[in-house]
Amino acid sequence: MAYQGRIIRTEDCVAEGAAFLCRAEPRFAAALAQTGPLPLRRNPDGFGQLLSAIVSQQVSVASARAIRGRLEAAGYLDKAAIRAATEDALRAQGLSRQKARYAKALAEAEIDFDALRDAPTDEVVATLTKVKGIGVWTAEIYAMFSLGHADVFAPGDLALQESARILFDLPERPREKGLREMAEAWSPWRAVAARALWAYYHVAKDREGTL
Repeated sequence: MAYQGRIIRTEDCVAEGAAFLCRAEPRFAAALAQTGPLPLRRNPDGFGQLLSAIVSQQVSVASARAIRGRLEAAGYLDKAAIRAATEDALRAQGLSRQKARYAKALAEAEIDFDALRDAPTDEVVATLTKVKGIGVWTAEIYAMFSLGHADVFAPGDLALQESARILFDLPERPREKGLREMAEAWSPWRAVAARALWAYYHVAKDREGTL
């Protein structure tokens, strides 16, 4: 059965979700008054996007960009090329031994990316997390930004946890389980709530920096 949830395709979709959140929760209205319009943030789907997610794990944006550039120059952004490459060849482009193994596991996984476009979020997460090196956070981010699912959240994200703590004046940063439960109230636009919290995180941290 094809996925029946809402897909975020344009800035208008994000704006619709933001309007819903502002009506449902006054603190989102206060946050968006400071952040301004939220970004679309749609990425391509497929093998290359997940490979980039693996490359980006636990390194800076600049480092991830540099490694991806080296992989691209060496012809290693293609699934078949990664599958044929040795771990040492991948490590020579800047990947750690662990990430080289993750990249090869992804290439061997035979994921049907076309089918994922019509799959519900739970199925997307279950499929992707079977691959060594891809956790729930990465799978939820993929569903959110590469597939455009409007009602997915990523409560394991530390910036979302910290932003929720500040915006909702919580005594401490919520843990993943608590934030997931909290986000249920923002359905069916949890992906827009995530965008709002990420945007507010930067506003709040910039404000703290000026104190």
